[in-house]
Amino acid sequence: MKLDQALVDAAVELMERRWPAGEPGGAAAVRLADGGILTSVGLDNMNGAVALCQETGAFIQAYTQDRTVTASVCVCRDVERDRILILPPCGVCQERLALWGPSVEVAVPQEGNPTRWTARTLSEVNPYYWGLQFTEGQWPSQAQHSE
Repeated sequence: MKLDQALVDAAVELMERRWPAGEPGGAAAVRLADGGILTSVGLDNMNGAVALCQETGAFIQAYTQDRTVTASVCVCRDVERDRILILPPCGVCQERLALWGPSVEVAVPQEGNPTRWTARTLSEVNPYYWGLQFTEGQWPSQAQHSE
């Protein structure tokens, strides 16, 4: 299953349910190999050092349920400009997604318009993935990730 507008809409719908219009907020959605969608939000916390990315909860749900993530999107409300931004996965979330391999699709903002998205594979977003140095140049398997 590929990244599509329905996945983006699922993230936006969760953000809008969790945080009223006019408040900052964000959410994420992941597509599973079986077509399912999991959504999550980050934690509001006084200590920013313990905050989690919006996607973390959905990644953990998928892993806990032994399901395969095929696509991921993260959205964020830009209150000052009254728009919803597409956020590419940070380096930590790229590392989390690496568990499911280089073909996982992620939403990245279109050049010149961060409210529109385009799909890129994880290997396109992270062509120099560090894990390749330990696995003879092949993307590490799920078993190798847990060694």
